[in-house]
Amino acid sequence: MIHELSNIVVKNLLNRLRETKTDALRFRHTVQELARFLAYEALQSQQPQKQTITTWQQEATFDFLKEEDLVFVAILRAGLPMIESLSALFPLASFGFLAMKRDEKTHQSVLYYDRIPPCDGKTVIIVDPMVATGGSLSDAIALIKTKSPANIISLNLIGSPEGLAVVDQKHPDINLYIAQIDEKLNGQMFIIPGLGDAGDRAYNTPG
Repeated sequence: MIHELSNIVVKNLLNRLRETKTDALRFRHTVQELARFLAYEALQSQQPQKQTITTWQQEATFDFLKEEDLVFVAILRAGLPMIESLSALFPLASFGFLAMKRDEKTHQSVLYYDRIPPCDGKTVIIVDPMVATGGSLSDAIALIKTKSPANIISLNLIGSPEGLAVVDQKHPDINLYIAQIDEKLNGQMFIIPGLGDAGDRAYNTPG
């Protein structure tokens, strides 16, 4: 199921990323803020866990998120600013990384690095700013499914209708939270209007 956020603060942040004058530092910071908004939405239905802690007055019991049952997986390298933000928000969670590169001739994704912690019975949250053709995300989901997670969530900044349709068709059992569904893919399989290459812009890599 695909959930597009409607919050005007989210749209404002997302549209800042589209501006060419947004430098790498501000780009990464804005991506980090958006990752938090997406996480708030995606995890609001998680079952809380009662925990007794020592407060300034006395011991008391409160609701907490069971962070140990969360595994965040970043698609390198564009997903790095998102994972940095979420690791600060959920310090007790586990974190993994997948490196996938799109073949510019076939537009298919190629996996060349897989470093994912145990996922058995846990909630796995994939973070990747862009869903263009949907190939990389679909492949990442398929790989994670082999690791027996309880469920899979995807957090994304922008995507094309075509790419999201591919993900939804191949993996209708996952929940995807996205800040903005853009207009379309162009002939070169780039999102329109999009924001350019998120990895290049986040780290000042020449195009």
